[in-house]
Amino acid sequence: MKNVTITLDEDTAQWIRVQAANRATSVSRVVGEMLRERRVQESEYQLAMARFLERGPEMLKDEDEKYPDRDSLYDRSILR
Repeated sequence: MKNVTITLDEDTAQWIRVQAANRATSVSRVVGEMLRERRVQESEYQLAMARFLERGPEMLKDEDEKYPDRDSLYDRSILR
């Protein structure tokens, strides 16, 4: 374990003290758990983004098809 010093505004310090008391643990442990959760989330996001980008582009239409025109895309007759 590595010790670090952090600076918090008074409202945040009070909030984290309450969180620690509710969990019956120390402020240090609560902050460590929060940072660990954030690190895991960030890693999972980066992994998911890399998997998504590896897929490459997908064709929206066949080569011989035309894209729909603006009027047909935004036709709201169903709402009239």
